[in-house]
Amino acid sequence: MEVLQTQDFTLCPKFEKAFTILGKKWNGLILDVLVEDGPQRFVDLANKIPDVSDRVLVERLKELAAEGILVKHQNLYSLTDKGIDLENSLISVKQWSEKWITEAECS
Repeated sequence: MEVLQTQDFTLCPKFEKAFTILGKKWNGLILDVLVEDGPQRFVDLANKIPDVSDRVLVERLKELAAEGILVKHQNLYSLTDKGIDLENSLISVKQWSEKWITEAECS
């Protein structure tokens, strides 16, 4: 009788880290606003993502800055080169959501 060997599955640490960052609530929307509209003041981000509290928005912006994805300069938040490189990924997720997420699922 032949015994099938199984390989232990392990997540790529870099892939896991990427999803830890991008999967955190509000991060994708913050990045989307910055990709679509360019550098933003805090109040503009807060107005464009009205469901996020100011406290959580501040927290997320600090986390994204700590990851090197955005910077704050003269009261404007803008994407770094690392953040700009996420644009194609965000476009892919948008396209997927347009295809597979129904209006009923959004409410």
